[in-house]
Amino acid sequence: MATAQKIYEKALKLPEPLAQEILDFIGYIETKYGLKDTWVDELINAQEPVMDQIWSNSEDDVWNNL
Repeated sequence: MATAQKIYEKALKLPEPLAQEILDFIGYIETKYGLKDTWVDELINAQEPVMDQIWSNSEDDVWNNL
């Protein structure tokens, strides 16, 4: 069995907070070894506050239940 499959099977058994920790650690490893474009994450984080203002407003509440 491949290592990734073993990790997946073990992660399925973890409670959600611990699974999130594992996911965060994988992100750290990706960044550390240059396997992930950090600028994409930085761009998403920079856009999030503006997009929250656009998408989270009372005029659009009707769309929240679709």
